[in-house]
Amino acid sequence: MKRILLFVLTNLAVVLVLGVVASLLGVNRFLTSNGLDLGALLGFALIMGFGGAFISLLISKPVAKWSSGVRVIEQPANADEAWIVDTVRRLADKAGIGMPEVGIFEGEPNAFATGAFKNSALVAVSTGLLQGMTRDEVEAVLGHEVAHIANGDMVTMALIQGVMNTFVVFLSRIVGYAVDSFLRKGDQENSGPGIGYYVTTIVLDIILGFLAAIIVAWFSRQREFRADAGAAGLIGRKQPMINALARLGGMVPGELPKSVAAMGIAGGIGQLFSTHPPIEERIAALQNAQG
Repeated sequence: MKRILLFVLTNLAVVLVLGVVASLLGVNRFLTSNGLDLGALLGFALIMGFGGAFISLLISKPVAKWSSGVRVIEQPANADEAWIVDTVRRLADKAGIGMPEVGIFEGEPNAFATGAFKNSALVAVSTGLLQGMTRDEVEAVLGHEVAHIANGDMVTMALIQGVMNTFVVFLSRIVGYAVDSFLRKGDQENSGPGIGYYVTTIVLDIILGFLAAIIVAWFSRQREFRADAGAAGLIGRKQPMINALARLGGMVPGELPKSVAAMGIAGGIGQLFSTHPPIEERIAALQNAQG
């Protein structure tokens, strides 16, 4: 609940800072004289940036179950399922979080954690991962996902995405009105926004959206290093996590839905847009860590 409150307050703070800066620079007077209400724009940026990210966070668990075909283990059907549930329970207790739902989905090696609240989250692993790893390695992967939950990474990533969205919406429309005003200088017949506004806004939404995605991906990669270290701490040894990553490096990881890709154990294409660091860097970080 504290992280949700932080999520809300941070987005409100972003909108407030944007408003103050715009007022100090005289942007508010310029926009008002050109037909744009800065307060309305800030409210729109808040709704688009914060609202979408918040809704995505709240529905992340049911969407992940549906999109990945996760079968939640209500009652273990065999010894392997019982071991998975018991392992997650032990790791969750050690991490100080509520017992997550535990699920299995068909597919190539991967795993993920999701959920808006750390005491009612979901940890899911693929059949390919269970079949391709030893129990020590699977335990390390489960520890990695539990560490994501304990660290509040789902809320943090939604927060960062919301902040980026807010800046994209706000800045693209500010520049759009400036460009439109310049192109229509002296034209007093039409008071509404012209073609310059719409074209500029669309182009900047795309460009700034790409830049925002790079920033979000960078934060996601830092969270992966922290979750790897968290798994080693929960297990009490870092070698199982190192072995799990090495094993994963020799496999073809399964793709996850975009809504949970950042919380998976592997994934991402292209260094700038990748949600996960290269396996070699993650292994090196663990090997160089103290303890």
